[in-house]
Amino acid sequence: MVKNTRRVQRGEESLSRERIVEASIALLDSGGESGLTFRALAERLATGAGALYFHVANKNDLLHAACDAVVASVMAAAATGAAPRENIRAIGIGMFDAIDARPWVGAELTRAAGKMPTVRLLEGIGRQVVALGVAQQAQWLVASTLLNYILGVAGQNAANTAAAMATGAVRSHALAAVAADWSQLAADEYSFTRSIAGQLREHDDREDFLAGIDLILEGVAASRPSVTSSRQAAARKAST
Repeated sequence: MVKNTRRVQRGEESLSRERIVEASIALLDSGGESGLTFRALAERLATGAGALYFHVANKNDLLHAACDAVVASVMAAAATGAAPRENIRAIGIGMFDAIDARPWVGAELTRAAGKMPTVRLLEGIGRQVVALGVAQQAQWLVASTLLNYILGVAGQNAANTAAAMATGAVRSHALAAVAADWSQLAADEYSFTRSIAGQLREHDDREDFLAGIDLILEGVAASRPSVTSSRQAAARKAST
């Protein structure tokens, strides 16, 4: 009998794509995208870099898989069986917190538009939109609005946090400085901005984010008949 003489690299037998993704997430969390290298990953997993290529194609594949794993975890945690509105809020705040803690997730979701991490999120939101009773003609409008709001606001919040960390700014001090600048704007040109300067100083990003989701959902509940009828009217006009 001919023996298999292929040498198994150190640690290869215990490797799996799941272990590699978990280790990649840890490296991304500690060092950002620049901290994720095949050399660092191989050292963390106590294996040879070549063994990793049996499971992942390249760094982009790693980033994509790591982001998808985080999104999948958020979606699983949000699936509590609660009412659709509460599930949407749970998905939203789960993604807000995930992107706040892991800015690389927001960056990868931007690059992965139309691909699995974003599709997974859209599917989760869309199912809850259907459960809300939104008419089919308006489901894309509602689901895409929620998706864009969640990713946009969460991504901007993460960018603001990263900018503050880079400069060593303290959030409360930075907001107070901006509020002071706003309060000194010309009253005739910037009456609204001056009027809410104090609210800027005291606002909570997370609470504001959830309030925005509630505003969208309240708008959906209030305008659902008109949204549906306008879509139907547009379809009838296009067919004539």
